[in-house]
Formats: sequence, C-alpha cells, structure tokens
Amino acid sequence: MDKIGTDRFKTALLLFAVAGLIAGLGVYAAGQQHLATLAWTAGVTPVLATLVVEILRSLRRGEVGLDIVAALSMTAALAFGETLAAAVVAVMFSGGTFLESFAEGRARREMHSLLARVPRTATRHRKGGFEEVPLDAIEPGDRLLIRQGDVVPVDGNLVSASAFLDRSAISGESLPLHISRGAEALSGSTNAGDAFNLVATQRAAQSTYAGIVRLVEEAQRSKAPMSRLADRWSLGFLAVTVAIACAAWWLTGDPIRAVAVLVVATPCPLILAVPVALVAGLSRAAHFGVLIKGAGPFETMARIRTLILDKTGTLTDGRPQIVAIESRDNMSQDEILRLAAALDQASKHPVAQALVTAAKARGLMLPIPSEVAEVPGEGVIGLVEGRRVSVGGIGFVTHHSEAGSGGHPALAAGSVLVALAVDGRMAGHLVMSDPLRAGTGAMLDSLRRGGISRILLATGDRIEVAERITKGLGLDGLRAGLTPDQKVLLVLTERKNGPVMMVGDGVNDAPALAAADVGVAMGARGAAASAEAADVVLLVDRIDRIGPALDIARASRRIAIESVVAGIGLSVLGMIAAAFGYLSPVQGALLQEVIDVAVILNALRALRITPQDPATSAVDTKDRTAS
Repeated sequence: MDKIGTDRFKTALLLFAVAGLIAGLGVYAAGQQHLATLAWTAGVTPVLATLVVEILRSLRRGEVGLDIVAALSMTAALAFGETLAAAVVAVMFSGGTFLESFAEGRARREMHSLLARVPRTATRHRKGGFEEVPLDAIEPGDRLLIRQGDVVPVDGNLVSASAFLDRSAISGESLPLHISRGAEALSGSTNAGDAFNLVATQRAAQSTYAGIVRLVEEAQRSKAPMSRLADRWSLGFLAVTVAIACAAWWLTGDPIRAVAVLVVATPCPLILAVPVALVAGLSRAAHFGVLIKGAGPFETMARIRTLILDKTGTLTDGRPQIVAIESRDNMSQDEILRLAAALDQASKHPVAQALVTAAKARGLMLPIPSEVAEVPGEGVIGLVEGRRVSVGGIGFVTHHSEAGSGGHPALAAGSVLVALAVDGRMAGHLVMSDPLRAGTGAMLDSLRRGGISRILLATGDRIEVAERITKGLGLDGLRAGLTPDQKVLLVLTERKNGPVMMVGDGVNDAPALAAADVGVAMGARGAAASAEAADVVLLVDRIDRIGPALDIARASRRIAIESVVAGIGLSVLGMIAAAFGYLSPVQGALLQEVIDVAVILNALRALRITPQDPATSAVDTKDRTAS
C-alpha cells in the first residue's frame, strides 16, 4: 500500500472507531445495552485487527513497540466485557496513529524531477541534417548539437572551436567555464554560450549525470529508517505495565483490575505527545521559511553535531558580483559600469547578466546597444550612444583597443576580470567574484554556541578559491575538488562524530544530501534534484535560517520529552490506583483521556517557540510572504 493509501486507511480507522463509540453511547442512552456493546465492539475490531498485524510485522523485524500495550488493553477489555473502555482506547490509539501519519505527510517525493532536468531527447547530426532522438538511442561517436541554454545530455568531447559551460550544478564551480576543441563536456552542464557540436563518448546511462542519480538512490536506500521517539521507552514501560496488571490480578483475583491497569496504561501520552509536538514544530519552522519533510528528520535535527557546507550557492551567493571597478581613462566607476552593462544587455553570458543586474541595482539607465557582435566566451563589441564599445576578457578587449591593456589589477583566486574599451581606448576594469553571504561568520558562531561541534566545507571548486573564500571562518575542515561520490564518502566518514547535517544547492550535492542524517537544500534558487534528495528545504534564499530551524527542532524535542515524562508519570500513578481498585476500566479510560488532553496542550507549546538567536530569528515582511 502506498503512502496515500496508508493515510486514507488510518483516517478510515479513526472515523470508524469514533463512529462506533458515538453510536454505542447513543443506543446505550436509549436503553439498548446489547446494541451498545455490539456498536463498541464493531468500532474496536478493525483497529485491533490492524494493530495486531502491525505488531506481528514489527516482531519479525526484531522491533518491540508500545503498540503491544494498546493491543493488550483492547483485547482484555473485550474479553472481560468492558467494551466501552475498549472503544475509548480504540479512539485514542487510532487518533494517535492518525496524528503520527500526519506528521510524516511531508515525506520526500520520488526522484522523478532529478531526471526531469535532463532533456528526454537530443539533437543528432544525420545525413547533412538534424534529427531528434531519445537519450537511450545515443551511441558513443554520435555527433550532437547543443543549443544555447540546453543541458548537455551525455558526456562527450567538444568538436567546435570553443564552448562556454555552466557546470555549477555538477562540479560546484561558481563561474562558467570556457573550454576549447577536444575538451570534455560533462552531462548535466548547461550551455551558457552559443550552440556547439559534441561527439558523445558515453551512453546516457553511463554518463556523469546518470551516475549522480544512481548515487542519490543508493544513498537513500542505505539510510537506516528513523525509529519513533516513543518506542525508545517501549520495553521499560511495557514491563512495568504487565508487572502491575499481573500483580493486581494475582493478589486480588479480580481480572477487571488488570483490565483497568491496562486501559490506564494505554501509551497515548507517548503516541500523541511526540507527533503533536513535532507537527507543531514543523509548522513553526515553516513560518521561518524552512520546510522539513516529516517528523523523522525534524527529530534528528535536534541531535546534529556535525555540519558540512557546500560553497557555491550555499556559503556564497552563487552569482558573480562586482568587487572592484578600476578606471584607466579618468572615467567614473558608474560610467564604466553603465557602458559595460548597456552592451552586455545583448549577451546571455552569466557574467554579462551580473553586470546588467548590478547596473540596474545602482539605478543606472541603460541605453539599447546596436551593431552588436559577440564572440562566445570572450566578449562583445557594439555601439552604445554612438560610441564603439568592447567588453569582455582582457585578451579580447586588448585586441580591440588601440592603446593596449595598459596593465590590469592583480586577481585573487576565483575572481574574474572584465575589461572595457571605449572608442579604441582602454577605459577600465571590473573585478567580479562570488563572495560569502553576508553574516556567514556570525551565523557559524551562533551554530557553534547552539551545539554544533564540527563545521566543514565540501566543494567541487579549486582549493585556492575555497581557502580564499573561507579565510577567517574558523572551519574545522576544508575539502576541495570533490566529486559527488567523494562528498558522500565525507558525509559517511563524519558520522563517527555524531549525526551529520549536509547543506547544498546543486545537483552535485544531491547524493551527499541523501546520505546525510539530515540533508538541507537551498530551495529558493537551488537545483530541483537537491530539493528532492534533501530532508529539509530552505524556501527563502538565506542560509542563516539553519540556526532557527535547529533551535526549533531542539525545543520541540525537549517539549515532546517533557510531555512524555509527565504523561507516563501520571499514567503510572493511575495504574497503581487501578490496581488497588480505585478506578474501573471506564474510569481509567476517561482519566487517560484527561492525561492525553493535558499532554497535547503542553505539546502545542511548540507552536510558540522563538529561536534563541535574535540575529537569526527576525523575519522581515518579504520573507514571511515567501515562506
């Protein structure tokens, strides 16, 4: 039975139990005690039968849960004619499982969207023309046309003069890569320049992107399922319950006292308190733009001790930004940016689009360029307000500048230099980089104060770029140049230090997100694959939401445990009272209902959790809308 079918079945059980209890009370009030007994029995029977089946399945897996106590109480109540008590217990139990199922309702979806990113067909050269063929039909040696904006469908070698590839989703590199004839183009990369030709070297099923899909699926299968928090107390509570019930029966010879003990012992404080507290916490986390896919990952978040961060798009913004503008001809910085951005409006190059965005952010008016000619991956030439402008790489612009380059600023690792020439003269340079997100240092310090003992960076980018970006952050480790399977290995290795949380945004992060105890995806601008593989999705493009999410998880777990301890303590007192004959089975069931209400009200305090760090707990109006 699938997840939807299971949820519907649990809902039907709850409705059936409630209907049986209400119908029985109705006919009992009319003086029809026999019919009332039948109605209560009818309401209990499907719940008890389902419970017995689940217990048998659990025992075959070597698991012992608190469901046994509920089954014993309903069975004993029916056996000794206490059908009303049995009906009350059935409603309590089915209601608890329904709430638990609701808590798991945000479970992860299938990985179909990971495959959806790759086109279903490719354009293949055939007899002087082109044909659209399914990916499975591509053979090594086939010549493919990769148009601008297309995702490379299979691994291959470039046969055109050059190409410009955005490999951030595969390798984690923050800036697009210019490759020349003969270089390898990995599947999953996006063509950020003009169309080019590729000769396939692998079939689709053996290519890089398909390998990442397999890694995600294997990592998800290997992750051990979360046991319910309630079951951790099951054996001890079960032993205490059986001991008190047997002692009451043996010492008094009255089996009804044993029934009353079992009814009071029905572990609804455990069954109800945990899912209610966790569902409330899940709702509270969503208020901060954090979507957590179920109560299992949420409960695990409270125990996280190691945090592994991707770099591009996670620790950094993932989009090139201007870090410096240098004038070479007494031209103002704004004028340099205005002319460069005006011409770059005609280009789809990521760096060009970043310049356009930066110019608009400064409120600069951008005229429409004319007579534009672009050399893919190198630069653009055209007319802006009647002036001949060239913008692009230093070599390209120098070639179109009468006075040459005149020198240029030194570049840090991971930076890109954009040159500008106007009317044949070098006008200036713009230095582009992918900087850290604002407040990253303060966020990491806050996470350490909250209980995170190890923070590491795992990136596919070059080591010198990673070291420059993270200088001064005080990380416990830095791993650069990692492939997707190496990121998975790092996650598995770090598990010896405790539960691991992995945060990433690209397709290359998806296997590690799936392998981690808790995977967190930057869902606002990240790849769909990472969002599908992750247990947690940040719906707003702010990594600092991790802090509030962890605070809420810890507080929700604490509230759940408080509710469990208080509820079980009251239940034990009720069991003792029932053993001494002070409570009948029905009175015991009603007392348990009062305990349940108190436990639920306490668990709902999770809806009012406020993250401890004021720097990360503030939510502005824009982000509230987004979440």
